[in-house]
Amino acid sequence: MKALIGLLLLIFGHGVSPVLHSLHYFYTASSGLTAFPEFVAVGMVDGVQMLHYDSNSKRAVPKQDWMEQVTRDHPDYLDSSTRISQGSQQTFKENIGILKQRFNQTGGAHRYQEVYGCEYDDEDDSTDGFDQFGYDGEDFISLDLKTLTWVAPVRQAVPTKQRWDGDRARNEYWKNYLTKECVDWLKKYLVYGKSTLQRTVVCHATGFYPDRVVVFWRRDGQELHEQVDPGEVLPNHDGTFQVSVDLDLKAVPQEDWGRYECVVQLRGIEDISTPLDPALIRTNGGKSGLTIPIIIGLLVLLLAAAAAVVGVLLYKKRNASDKRHKPVGSDSSSENTEGQNPAPEAQPLTTG
Repeated sequence: MKALIGLLLLIFGHGVSPVLHSLHYFYTASSGLTAFPEFVAVGMVDGVQMLHYDSNSKRAVPKQDWMEQVTRDHPDYLDSSTRISQGSQQTFKENIGILKQRFNQTGGAHRYQEVYGCEYDDEDDSTDGFDQFGYDGEDFISLDLKTLTWVAPVRQAVPTKQRWDGDRARNEYWKNYLTKECVDWLKKYLVYGKSTLQRTVVCHATGFYPDRVVVFWRRDGQELHEQVDPGEVLPNHDGTFQVSVDLDLKAVPQEDWGRYECVVQLRGIEDISTPLDPALIRTNGGKSGLTIPIIIGLLVLLLAAAAAVVGVLLYKKRNASDKRHKPVGSDSSSENTEGQNPAPEAQPLTTG
């Protein structure tokens, strides 16, 4: 079976005070996919992964050096994140069972996903947030922050919508969390990571499947092994994969940036090469530049196993900033899953 996969290659640099900052959390639970962890949680600040949890390690792991200072200043940070993720792992697993019943499914491969977070514009201090769920590659339910009601695009989500709409206090909590608490944590992360984010350029490839991809930086046509911090291939919320490779440019004059390029090698297609062009870097009111100048979208025809299910969780709101995903509990446990909210986590929502 052939699958049409979209690959997004993004090169961005972190300067002082980019205009729009974001913090995202992605939760994915799966069943029937032996090569994929049963549960994965990923936190990202301004597109850079800073926290990772999966059901194999069963521990929240910081992914940036500056996160060490976060954990020193907040001694319970990793333990709290681990406890929240472990609880989410169980409730996400239970909810897959609930949704399989609602969709009249028995076997096969299935994914239940959530993405939520917030964003902050440091020029006008505006904030925004969102929370969306998907099942088997289709939108399942999402929060409308303006009306504090839930949007159910499929009939199987209507019971969940009715239950969540009726809990006004919880919806008010989510509004406060996504527009205030989440933003507060985002600002903290930006302070902690300031020195690193100012000098790092990241090549971020996402949306590829399967996970056999090689991403690296070249200078003058030669692959770089110094100045480079390669990342591991990680799952996306939609069943595809992502990888980031950091390039340290603190000792490189900007006029030499054109000598650098990011290269993506994917089996069956020609190498994808994207130069780091200083002309494409924009500045923010005289501050040193951000940014996200180069976006290449392509469609790649790949062979996939006949049983593979690649879900695409579509979220149409703007990307948001930092907060961990909330677990989604089962019908039977729904009254017991909304526990404490140790920073920077969010209280769980339950599907039932």
